[in-house]
Amino acid sequence: MSEERETIVTESNASPRWISAAVAILAIVSVVALGFGYSASNRATNIEQGLSAQMQTEVKSLRDSVDVLSKRLKQAEEVNAQAQGELSVVTDRLKLTQGELARARKQGKQFQEQYSKNLEEMESSVRTELAAKASVDEVKNLSGDVSGVRTDLESTKQSLQMTKGEFGTLIARNHEDIEQLRRLGQREYFEFTLNGKGVREKLGSITVELRGTNKKRNQFTLALYADDLRLEKKNRSVNEPIYFYTRGTRAPLELVVNEVGKNKVVGYLSIPKSAAAAPSAGK
Repeated sequence: MSEERETIVTESNASPRWISAAVAILAIVSVVALGFGYSASNRATNIEQGLSAQMQTEVKSLRDSVDVLSKRLKQAEEVNAQAQGELSVVTDRLKLTQGELARARKQGKQFQEQYSKNLEEMESSVRTELAAKASVDEVKNLSGDVSGVRTDLESTKQSLQMTKGEFGTLIARNHEDIEQLRRLGQREYFEFTLNGKGVREKLGSITVELRGTNKKRNQFTLALYADDLRLEKKNRSVNEPIYFYTRGTRAPLELVVNEVGKNKVVGYLSIPKSAAAAPSAGK
């Protein structure tokens, strides 16, 4: 009985030691596990923080990339809109250019038609001129004769308009008529102007003296000196021929006064060429 008690006591005393060791071991394991857990927690935290920072960096980079892409897309849209506008302007200009080209072609066609028409008219005119050239040349060759005939006709016309005197001579009324008569070459003409009563003027071999005038009646009185004789012609009218003879002449001399003023007369003396003296004049 006592042996059984000793055995039981021994067994009772031995059991706590194992538990203490187990507890110690468990404590050590727990500490080690806690250490490993803490270390793993720290590592997980560090990893999480690293991953978070990396993710933030990548998100930021991604956002920056998205912003850059958005800006580029916006710029591309602006460039596209500008290109669309320019394309619209080019299209409108192209339409305008096509219209101008059509008008230019139309005007060119009209110009060509008008040019062809003008060319045909010009060719027709040239043919007509060439056809008439022979006649024109003949007229030019006859121009000298025609001019001469025209001069004769003008002289004849002037002669017909002049009054003929008693002896068939033509009576000049002014200086132009006298020039026409000179061109006929049948007589010599001496023009004179007597300005003042008693004034004399020598015309060839004849001397003329003014004795008086009546301007109201267009009358005058002259004295003629020829062959040592004195002939007085009283109260004669304007453009009335005065005929007289001199020694050795068969045709009469003719004196005509065309203008009468106060103590002034203007006229001419007509002498046949056979009896004309040198055309000198003096007082």
